[in-house]
Amino acid sequence: MPRLLYDGSMRILIATGLYPPDIGGPATYSKFLKEELPKGDIEVLVCSFGEVRHLLPLVRHIVYFFKVLRAGRSADLFLALDPVSVGFPATLVSLLLRKPLVVKIVGDYAWEQGTRRFGITDTLDDFVVKPARHPFVLLLRSTQRMVARRAKHIIVPSVYLKRIVTAWGMTEKKISVIYNAFDAVTYTKEEKDEIRALLDISNHAILSAGRLVPWKGFAALIEIMPGILEEFPDATLFIAGEGPDRTAFETLIKKHNLGGHVRMLGGLPQETLFRYITAADVFVLNTGYEGFSHQLLEVMSTGTPIIATDVGGNPELIETGVEGILVSYNNKAELESAIREMLRGHIDGRALARNAQKKVMQFTKERMLAETKHVLMSQI
Repeated sequence: MPRLLYDGSMRILIATGLYPPDIGGPATYSKFLKEELPKGDIEVLVCSFGEVRHLLPLVRHIVYFFKVLRAGRSADLFLALDPVSVGFPATLVSLLLRKPLVVKIVGDYAWEQGTRRFGITDTLDDFVVKPARHPFVLLLRSTQRMVARRAKHIIVPSVYLKRIVTAWGMTEKKISVIYNAFDAVTYTKEEKDEIRALLDISNHAILSAGRLVPWKGFAALIEIMPGILEEFPDATLFIAGEGPDRTAFETLIKKHNLGGHVRMLGGLPQETLFRYITAADVFVLNTGYEGFSHQLLEVMSTGTPIIATDVGGNPELIETGVEGILVSYNNKAELESAIREMLRGHIDGRALARNAQKKVMQFTKERMLAETKHVLMSQI
């Protein structure tokens, strides 16, 4: 049994890949828990992998293991925010100290690395049921599944990811779906007009954003622009984000002579990205994989109409025809038709956006905190 502190509270150690001043989802999430859980009698220690990332690969992992071991001696429970980089050492320490482990899983790391680095072309749904052939991908798959098996409980941010982790061989009763929280930001029409003027946008603006990787589907968006320009010659596609495929996308833009109609914005500060989202006539997310899209939550809060793919956790956020329009991944005909209908006004984008703004109000920090606290407390 874990040791409870003298005042009846418990102490958890959060093993996270990122923590402020680092930026990213794990940093935001771990900082939130660090600040809020103590208000509910849960003391929080944080061990960030970011503190050792400057070291050589093998050395950093050894040093991190001992950091977790040292901090973990006074903890009652471990919460690892991924099943590999911090999840593996946290699992070893939890076994060594005989303390319970909860792991949060927001994706399939083996599939992501296989797609980026080792030529994996399968969708995640196909990947999880096929044998892994590349040795490194097999190692990553084995590691994350071992961590999931050893964990006393698993947290995922969507029903879709619960199905994925279940396909790893985990039982459903061991997995809790806790949706991520979001602070909604809303704008009036006047503010939207001011932002468009600030960004010098007066034409039909289509925006997409994300890491420039194959499964985000930016190539298909670029390739349908000539057809959209036939009807809307002033239209511009804005793509925000950085990643390994940027050069390939720039080459594709040149191939279709779209230099004046497709703008690569690069990585943008959060405030600037919000401005572009707000200024756009439509936001398009042509992704082949999305566990739970914080990006969609952001767009839903701004009042900009959404066209997204019917994959992953997207249908849990958007019902087609209610909060947005869902299309098939990389289906260029569907994508182009939906964008044209939205720009024509044949689809009531404002009504969809209003419904989306109402929906996003469900994803509160209070709800996420209460559900997370319940899961953690139930493990002792």
